[in-house]
Amino acid sequence: MGKNKKSKERVNVVYSTNSDFSYESDEDMEQDTLPANQQILRVYIEKKGRGGKTASVLKGFVGTDEDRNDLSKLIKASCGVGGSVKEGEIIIQGDQRDKIVKLLAAKNYGIKKAGG
Repeated sequence: MGKNKKSKERVNVVYSTNSDFSYESDEDMEQDTLPANQQILRVYIEKKGRGGKTASVLKGFVGTDEDRNDLSKLIKASCGVGGSVKEGEIIIQGDQRDKIVKLLAAKNYGIKKAGG
């Protein structure tokens, strides 16, 4: 627990003799959010690894973490359920696929039902 965040950011860099070397972390490479009409999102229904509970998983969002979190909040509020954002996926509790598709289609997102 004594390690600080700085040491974790510099994975695979031991030493550089180049005086102009600057380490670029993955955080600098965050992609700008595409407009809604250019997004192609897919909604899946999943049960595996969730203790037998059903979840609607939204994949394919291209954009910043902040915009992804805002979209998650919008979906959770309109469906009246909980959820989370993990590893670039928006996870909504329960089988909310039809509500999500209807909501995002109204917001001009390219949306498709997939799986299950």
